[in-house]
Amino acid sequence: MYSVKETFYTLQGEGAQAGRPSVFCRFTGCNLWSGREQDRATSICTFCDTDFIGTDGQNGGKFKTARDLADHIAAFWPSPEGTPYVVFTGGEPLLQLDAPLIEAMHAKGFEIAVETNGTIKAPNGIDWLCVSPKGRAELVQETGHELKLVYPQPEALPERFEHTHFEHYYLQPMDLSPQGEARSTLKAALDYCMKRPRWKLSLQTHKMIGID
Repeated sequence: MYSVKETFYTLQGEGAQAGRPSVFCRFTGCNLWSGREQDRATSICTFCDTDFIGTDGQNGGKFKTARDLADHIAAFWPSPEGTPYVVFTGGEPLLQLDAPLIEAMHAKGFEIAVETNGTIKAPNGIDWLCVSPKGRAELVQETGHELKLVYPQPEALPERFEHTHFEHYYLQPMDLSPQGEARSTLKAALDYCMKRPRWKLSLQTHKMIGID
Protein backbone atom coordinates (compact mmCIF):
# COMPACT_ATOMS: atom_id res chain seq x y z
CA MET A 1 0.00 0.00 0.00
CA TYR A 2 1.32 3.42 -1.00
CA SER A 3 0.03 6.66 0.55
CA VAL A 4 0.29 9.71 -1.70
CA LYS A 5 -0.43 13.28 -0.67
CA GLU A 6 -0.60 14.69 -4.19
CA THR A 7 0.30 14.05 -7.82
CA PHE A 8 0.68 16.77 -10.45
CA TYR A 9 2.40 17.67 -13.70
CA THR A 10 4.67 20.71 -13.71
CA LEU A 11 8.24 21.86 -14.37
CA GLN A 12 11.03 20.91 -12.03
CA GLY A 13 11.94 24.17 -10.31
CA GLU A 14 15.24 23.43 -8.57
CA GLY A 15 18.71 22.04 -9.06
CA ALA A 16 20.32 20.52 -12.12
CA GLN A 17 17.02 19.43 -13.68
CA ALA A 18 15.33 22.83 -13.34
CA GLY A 19 12.94 23.51 -16.20
CA ARG A 20 12.31 19.86 -17.07
CA PRO A 21 8.66 18.78 -17.44
CA SER A 22 7.96 16.35 -14.62
CA VAL A 23 5.23 14.43 -12.88
CA PHE A 24 5.58 14.98 -9.14
CA CYS A 25 4.41 12.27 -6.78
CA ARG A 26 4.49 13.45 -3.18
CA PHE A 27 4.35 10.66 -0.62
CA THR A 28 2.91 11.20 2.83
CA GLY A 29 5.08 11.02 5.94
CA CYS A 30 8.59 12.02 6.97
CA ASN A 31 11.12 10.73 9.48
CA LEU A 32 12.47 14.17 10.45
CA TRP A 33 9.21 16.03 11.19
CA SER A 34 5.66 14.89 11.85
CA GLY A 35 4.24 17.67 9.69
CA ARG A 36 2.36 19.13 12.66
CA GLU A 37 3.19 22.69 13.65
CA GLN A 38 3.21 21.82 17.36
CA ASP A 39 6.16 19.49 16.70
CA ARG A 40 8.19 21.77 14.43
CA ALA A 41 10.43 23.41 17.05
CA THR A 42 11.58 20.07 18.48
CA SER A 43 12.07 18.31 15.15
CA ILE A 44 15.32 17.70 13.30
CA CYS A 45 13.97 19.56 10.28
CA THR A 46 12.38 22.82 11.38
CA PHE A 47 12.03 24.78 8.12
CA CYS A 48 9.98 22.52 5.83
CA ASP A 49 7.30 24.43 3.90
CA THR A 50 5.48 21.38 2.52
CA ASP A 51 2.21 19.75 3.55
CA PHE A 52 2.75 15.99 3.46
CA ILE A 53 0.09 14.85 5.94
CA GLY A 54 -2.70 12.59 4.71
CA THR A 55 -3.87 11.69 1.22
CA ASP A 56 -6.31 14.55 0.68
CA GLY A 57 -4.17 16.67 -1.64
CA GLN A 58 -4.52 17.18 -5.37
CA ASN A 59 -4.84 13.74 -6.98
CA GLY A 60 -3.75 12.04 -3.77
CA GLY A 61 -4.90 8.71 -2.44
CA LYS A 62 -3.96 5.23 -1.35
CA PHE A 63 -2.74 2.73 -3.93
CA LYS A 64 -2.80 -0.96 -3.21
CA THR A 65 -0.10 -2.09 -5.64
CA ALA A 66 2.90 -0.65 -7.46
CA ARG A 67 1.08 -1.13 -10.75
CA ASP A 68 -1.90 0.87 -9.48
CA LEU A 69 0.32 3.81 -8.54
CA ALA A 70 2.36 3.56 -11.76
CA ASP A 71 -0.87 3.71 -13.81
CA HIS A 72 -1.97 6.75 -11.80
CA ILE A 73 1.33 8.59 -12.36
CA ALA A 74 1.59 7.70 -16.04
CA ALA A 75 -1.83 9.23 -16.72
CA PHE A 76 -0.38 12.69 -16.03
CA TRP A 77 2.25 12.55 -18.78
CA PRO A 78 0.69 14.59 -21.59
CA SER A 79 2.45 13.48 -24.74
CA PRO A 80 4.44 10.68 -26.41
CA GLU A 81 7.19 13.26 -26.94
CA GLY A 82 10.26 13.22 -24.75
CA THR A 83 11.20 10.81 -22.01
CA PRO A 84 8.57 10.61 -19.26
CA TYR A 85 10.01 11.80 -15.96
CA VAL A 86 8.67 11.31 -12.44
CA VAL A 87 9.96 13.00 -9.28
CA PHE A 88 9.22 11.12 -6.07
CA THR A 89 9.28 13.52 -3.16
CA GLY A 90 7.69 14.04 0.23
CA GLY A 91 7.99 14.19 3.15
CA GLU A 92 10.57 11.48 2.79
CA PRO A 93 9.88 9.34 -0.30
CA LEU A 94 12.27 6.52 0.60
CA LEU A 95 9.93 5.52 3.42
CA GLN A 96 7.69 4.15 0.66
CA LEU A 97 9.49 3.97 -2.68
CA ASP A 98 10.53 0.36 -3.26
CA ALA A 99 11.79 -2.03 -5.94
CA PRO A 100 8.32 -3.01 -7.27
CA LEU A 101 7.37 0.63 -7.85
CA ILE A 102 10.71 1.41 -9.49
CA GLU A 103 10.23 -1.58 -11.78
CA ALA A 104 6.66 -0.56 -12.59
CA MET A 105 7.67 2.99 -13.52
CA HIS A 106 10.56 1.80 -15.68
CA ALA A 107 8.17 -0.59 -17.44
CA LYS A 108 6.16 2.48 -18.46
CA GLY A 109 9.27 4.17 -19.85
CA PHE A 110 9.74 6.69 -17.05
CA GLU A 111 13.01 8.04 -15.75
CA ILE A 112 12.84 8.11 -11.97
CA ALA A 113 14.07 10.98 -9.83
CA VAL A 114 14.02 11.08 -6.05
CA GLU A 115 14.39 13.99 -3.65
CA THR A 116 15.44 12.57 -0.27
CA ASN A 117 16.90 13.83 3.00
CA GLY A 118 19.61 11.16 2.74
CA THR A 119 18.87 9.37 6.01
CA ILE A 120 17.76 6.16 4.24
CA LYS A 121 19.88 4.19 1.79
CA ALA A 122 18.45 4.57 -1.70
CA PRO A 123 17.31 1.42 -3.53
CA ASN A 124 18.83 0.46 -6.86
CA GLY A 125 17.31 1.68 -10.10
CA ILE A 126 16.90 5.40 -9.40
CA ASP A 127 17.91 7.44 -12.45
CA TRP A 128 18.42 10.79 -10.72
CA LEU A 129 19.10 11.00 -6.99
CA CYS A 130 18.97 14.36 -5.23
CA VAL A 131 19.99 14.36 -1.56
CA SER A 132 19.07 17.33 0.63
CA PRO A 133 20.59 16.98 4.13
CA LYS A 134 18.65 18.33 7.07
CA GLY A 135 20.06 19.59 10.38
CA ARG A 136 21.84 17.14 12.63
CA ALA A 137 20.38 14.08 10.89
CA GLU A 138 22.97 11.45 9.97
CA LEU A 139 23.68 11.34 6.24
CA VAL A 140 23.48 7.71 5.17
CA GLN A 141 23.31 8.24 1.40
CA GLU A 142 26.67 9.84 0.55
CA THR A 143 26.61 9.34 -3.22
CA GLY A 144 24.23 10.46 -5.95
CA HIS A 145 23.70 12.92 -8.76
CA GLU A 146 23.20 16.10 -6.77
CA LEU A 147 23.54 17.25 -3.20
CA LYS A 148 21.20 20.20 -2.65
CA LEU A 149 21.77 21.87 0.70
CA VAL A 150 19.29 24.41 2.02
CA TYR A 151 21.47 27.22 3.37
CA PRO A 152 22.23 28.28 6.00
CA GLN A 153 21.69 25.50 8.51
CA PRO A 154 23.88 25.80 11.63
CA GLU A 155 23.92 22.01 12.09
CA ALA A 156 24.43 21.25 8.39
CA LEU A 157 27.21 23.48 7.14
CA PRO A 158 28.59 22.76 3.65
CA GLU A 159 31.97 21.73 5.07
CA ARG A 160 30.30 18.75 6.72
CA PHE A 161 29.64 17.20 3.30
CA GLU A 162 32.99 17.72 1.61
CA HIS A 163 33.74 13.98 1.79
CA THR A 164 30.65 12.95 -0.19
CA HIS A 165 30.54 11.97 -3.86
CA PHE A 166 27.97 13.76 -6.02
CA GLU A 167 28.07 15.07 -9.57
CA HIS A 168 26.64 18.45 -8.53
CA TYR A 169 26.74 20.45 -5.31
CA TYR A 170 24.10 23.13 -4.80
CA LEU A 171 23.35 25.67 -2.12
CA GLN A 172 19.71 26.70 -2.05
CA PRO A 173 18.91 29.83 -0.01
CA MET A 174 16.46 29.11 2.78
CA ASP A 175 13.09 30.59 1.93
CA LEU A 176 12.29 32.90 4.84
CA SER A 177 10.00 35.87 5.35
CA PRO A 178 9.88 38.82 5.56
CA GLN A 179 11.57 39.81 2.30
CA GLY A 180 14.65 41.19 4.05
CA GLU A 181 15.43 37.83 5.64
CA ALA A 182 15.01 36.05 2.32
CA ARG A 183 17.48 38.43 0.71
CA SER A 184 19.98 37.85 3.50
CA THR A 185 19.99 34.07 2.95
CA LEU A 186 20.39 34.61 -0.79
CA LYS A 187 23.39 36.86 -0.22
CA ALA A 188 24.93 34.35 2.20
CA ALA A 189 24.56 31.55 -0.36
CA LEU A 190 25.94 33.71 -3.15
CA ASP A 191 28.96 34.68 -1.08
CA TYR A 192 29.69 31.06 -0.15
CA CYS A 193 29.45 29.85 -3.77
CA MET A 194 31.81 32.59 -4.92
CA LYS A 195 34.37 31.62 -2.27
CA ARG A 196 33.95 27.85 -2.71
CA PRO A 197 33.26 27.25 -6.42
CA ARG A 198 32.59 23.55 -5.97
CA TRP A 199 29.14 24.77 -4.91
CA LYS A 200 26.57 26.22 -7.32
CA LEU A 201 23.51 28.31 -6.56
CA SER A 202 20.07 26.70 -6.79
CA LEU A 203 17.00 28.94 -6.81
CA GLN A 204 13.37 27.91 -6.43
CA THR A 205 12.38 29.10 -9.89
CA HIS A 206 8.89 27.59 -9.63
CA LYS A 207 8.11 30.07 -6.85
CA MET A 208 9.51 32.95 -8.89
CA ILE A 209 7.27 32.22 -11.89
CA GLY A 210 4.26 31.19 -9.85
CA ILE A 211 3.80 27.50 -10.63
CA ASP A 212 3.47 24.47 -8.33
